[in-house]
This record gives sequence, structure tokens and C-alpha cells, in this order.
Amino acid sequence: MNEDKKTAKIAGIWYLLLAIGAGLSWMLTGNIYVSTDAALTAENIVQFKSQYIIAILLSIVGQIAFILLGLTLHQLLKQVHEFISKIMAALVLVSIPITFAVIIIQTGAFIVLNRADYLNVFTTAQIGAIAMTLLSLHITGIHIVTIFWGLWLFPLACLVYKSNFIPKIIAILLTLSGICYCIGSISPLVSPELYAKIENALSIPETIGEVTLLLWLLIKGVSAKKPQGN
Repeated sequence: MNEDKKTAKIAGIWYLLLAIGAGLSWMLTGNIYVSTDAALTAENIVQFKSQYIIAILLSIVGQIAFILLGLTLHQLLKQVHEFISKIMAALVLVSIPITFAVIIIQTGAFIVLNRADYLNVFTTAQIGAIAMTLLSLHITGIHIVTIFWGLWLFPLACLVYKSNFIPKIIAILLTLSGICYCIGSISPLVSPELYAKIENALSIPETIGEVTLLLWLLIKGVSAKKPQGN
């Protein structure tokens, strides 16, 4: 059990790094991106160059932490149910290359605006439009990959519920978080207007489930109870 507690706390550290990296990256990018104004978005990228680069780097750090989190949780929870634990880890790992592709698109917007040689081919307005298109693709890509951020929580919630060393209430909160992530992934593609209305409402349950587990892993680790087994 001491080894399980250590593994749980390590998972909590990776979870914290993921939350900081992904959360701050999304916030910084959101401060720069203006969906209705390509010129202003391009101007923001150039003006807040350091902030934009930091957002990219934080996103990379977050994804590395996500990989390590998935593997660490698999190590901790495979004793509860090995197959479900593998599904959980697989959903995490599948999302990683998609997210890195989206990060490359985000980086492309920065390159377009900061390479002087492009000025010989495109006008300033065209360069701004290209950068805006790339950043819009980045935002859309994040919405698409968000479905994996929701799906992996379902097997995780199942494992938490079946275990006897993490409170079952956390499993319920994780399930709610997963549902909201999936809704938040699909709704902006189906109806951006609807998503704009429900975005803030979705963010609360999305956050509660994961933050609760994060804090439990960091502070408590696991209880002294043993898992029920498969």
C-alpha cells in the first residue's frame, strides 16, 4: 500500500502539471484570439509574441504530463481491472498525436507572422488572414481532441468506482466531467451559437471532477483499503 500511495501521489503531480500547462495555455491563447477580427488577432500574436510562445510551450508540457499521468494511473489501477485500465491509457495516448498536430498548426500561425520573407509573396492583409485561419484551425482542433479528454474519464471513473481506495463520489464527478467534455467537444462543431451559451456552464463540472481527483491523489494518495479486484 505504501507503494500504491507513492504511485498515486506521483500521478497527482503529473495531473497538476497537466492542469497548469493546458489551462494556462488555453487562457493565454484565448486572450490573443479574436474570432471576429483577423487583423486584431494577427496584431495580438505579433504584439504578445512572448505570451504566444509561452502558450505553445505550456501546451507541450501539459501533453507530456498527460502521457505520464495516463501511464502512472494505469500502473496504479491495473490491479482493479487490467483491461479497463488499458482502455483508459489507450484513450490518453491516442489523443496525444492529435494534440501535437494541433500545436504545430498553432505554431504555424506564429511562423507566418514572424518570417519577413513571406512579405515578398503575400500582402500584410493576406498574411494576417493566413495566421487567423491557422489559429482558427487550432481552436477547432482543440475542440475535436476534447472528446478524448472526456472519453478517458469514463474508464477512469469505472476504475475509481470499482476500487476500494478512492472515494466513489469522485467516480461520479469524473463521469459528469466526461459527459460535459464530450458535449463541449461536439457542440461548437454542430452549433457555435449554442456552445457560446453553454460554454461557461460546462466548464464548472468539467473542472470539479478532475480537480477533486487531482487533490485527492496529491494529498491523500490512496486509503489503506485494498482494491476489490477484477
